[in-house]
Amino acid sequence: MTDATKTKVILMAEDDSDDQLLVQDALAECRWDGELRFVENGEDLLDYLLRHGKYRDPATAPRPGLILLDLNMPRKDGREALREIRADADLRRIPVVVLTTSKADVDVGRTYDLGANSFISKPVRFDALVNVMRVLSQYWFGIVEIPPTK
Repeated sequence: MTDATKTKVILMAEDDSDDQLLVQDALAECRWDGELRFVENGEDLLDYLLRHGKYRDPATAPRPGLILLDLNMPRKDGREALREIRADADLRRIPVVVLTTSKADVDVGRTYDLGANSFISKPVRFDALVNVMRVLSQYWFGIVEIPPTK
């Protein structure tokens, strides 16, 4: 997949509106030129990815090139959502980066076992978050080659 064809959409599954705003500001600070979309729980994440309900129209729910996934969300947590994403042949190639407040070894190990591509503890300082977003966007949208989704 070439740069020109990569989907420059990040879908963030995060129930904390302050964290959503911080990530949005961090991406703006590093001048990322893609689109950032949000869902607030694991059920909405799967509905978005599978284009169910209010996400039925592909124009309003473009396929993400990267999912940022919080672990602790209402209705369906990030672990359950990750398990379902990796079990679906059409979704499993979408990179998933867990971005969470947890630093617990059990969470790190379990999310990798479930198929996460990376695990990042949310930085406390804004400048560190800007750096994380810069590196993530450069890596996932500029460096690696990802096979197209089916």
